[in-house]
Amino acid sequence: MKKILFSVVLFTTLLVSNYAFACDKCGKEDPKTQLYGAMQKLWNEHMQWTFATVDAFFHNPKGLDAQLNRLLQNQKDIGNAIIPFYGEAAGKQLSQLLTVHIQEAVPVLTAAKNNDQPGLKKALDDWYVNAQEIADFLAKANANWKQEDLRQMMKAHIDQTTAYAVDLLKNDYTNAITKFDEASGHMNMMSAALAAGIIKQFPDKFKTSKKLKNIILNQIKNTDYDYYKHFVEKNWKHPEIIQHRFSIVYFFAKL
Repeated sequence: MKKILFSVVLFTTLLVSNYAFACDKCGKEDPKTQLYGAMQKLWNEHMQWTFATVDAFFHNPKGLDAQLNRLLQNQKDIGNAIIPFYGEAAGKQLSQLLTVHIQEAVPVLTAAKNNDQPGLKKALDDWYVNAQEIADFLAKANANWKQEDLRQMMKAHIDQTTAYAVDLLKNDYTNAITKFDEASGHMNMMSAALAAGIIKQFPDKFKTSKKLKNIILNQIKNTDYDYYKHFVEKNWKHPEIIQHRFSIVYFFAKL
């Protein structure tokens, strides 16, 4: 399974990096690249400050408020990022759902710290409910974001966060960082899929010049995408592939 996940992460990374490289060579940043970069930055910050806040919750109470406040600001930033496409009300609603997403983590961490297994199960169940609400909200906003795909992505995000949180609780930073890296790879693919969905829904806002498109296509020729396409098709029903289908399909679409 780790080999499958590594290949999926590598595949997506190659596609995004080649696209960004081509746009950089063009000398003018493409609006698609701007959106991919902005979404990746926001969700990378979500991951970074979540890790820092979880660590502070267990081991650094004096630093907890500062870390948590920065994490909560990130939820507002993510909501604000969709306002140009879906309006202010939608942006505020997403920020609120994401704020609850952070708040719902507290009972999970508290139960884990107290070794309260019944409490942990209930807290996780509540956290999963909120994750589904986020997925459903996004799916309703954009038909390119499939509800089941988003639900799987959000569930994986919670599962991965819980996994490294347990290691942080045990002071096992080596494993916590390894699992955090895996979780970050998953989030990079999710942020790319969200950006791709917006681009597909609002194509007039993301037109690519003919010159830039030619540069991108020439750059892509240097990467063995046929191998990755065959790899994905061969392993289409593997759990890791299913989890990331949403991201993969978009990148096989025409630029």
